[in-house]
Amino acid sequence: MRQNPERRTALVDAAIEVLADQGARGLTFRAVDQRAGVPTGTASNYFPNRDALLVQAGRRVFERLDPGPEVIGESLALPRTRASVDRLMHEMVGRITAYPSGQLAMLELRLESTRRPELRAILTEQIRANLQDNIDFHLDTAMPGDADTVVHLYLALNWLILERLTLPDLFDQPRTDALITSLVTRLVPE
Repeated sequence: MRQNPERRTALVDAAIEVLADQGARGLTFRAVDQRAGVPTGTASNYFPNRDALLVQAGRRVFERLDPGPEVIGESLALPRTRASVDRLMHEMVGRITAYPSGQLAMLELRLESTRRPELRAILTEQIRANLQDNIDFHLDTAMPGDADTVVHLYLALNWLILERLTLPDLFDQPRTDALITSLVTRLVPE
């Protein structure tokens, strides 16, 4: 397999865009090559099979959605209040909805995982680790609420994000903002 890291990343990013635009059935090496603007056959030189490409696409979405050290640093500087959790949840929803192809690709990967046990196992491990990282951060920084608070926010906000990406006219931005604040108010103790 080829090892040019920049080319590999470009191919994985192209795979994410194909998943978002065409769904899992549209994800072929040829489609990825076309989206990446590389010669036909390039993707097959980097990935042994389609499953490997699916797995790498899932991992890459999480990499691209990572808030980065600046946001983490800002989070650590906030007071330990419900208002701070509200601010963080608004930032998170904004960051995720600003990368719609990543979230839509993850939805496609989740659907595909219902038919592919190996992909299901990898996604489960990846999402479980991400959720645990969020729980640990919340608890380690002494934000109000417990592990269940984080899980409840995760579940509720994921569905709100789904609505924003798939049915954007259902809740406009002001209504979305109000819903985030309402969820935080109901779920996070003072």
